[in-house]
Amino acid sequence: MNILYSKVAVKMINSMDKPTKLRIRNGILGLLEVPPKGDIKNLQGIQDMYRLRVGKYRILYEYRKDENNNALLYIVEVGSRGDIYK
Repeated sequence: MNILYSKVAVKMINSMDKPTKLRIRNGILGLLEVPPKGDIKNLQGIQDMYRLRVGKYRILYEYRKDENNNALLYIVEVGSRGDIYK
């Protein structure tokens, strides 16, 4: 499974310090396992979108198919708990 990041997610991850980046990276890699690891919940009101909690940060993501019908993990947004849901 491939991972695709939105521009917003890349910008937020690049602004973090190195230890936080590693925690976020390990959380995202945990999503590739079967079953996915981590504190995962389905978002209410948005079909097929999930959130992963990594400390005070939230990772919003969804599973998609690419043009060759391969599985794709799309990271929509990464942010702090207070700002991500606005």
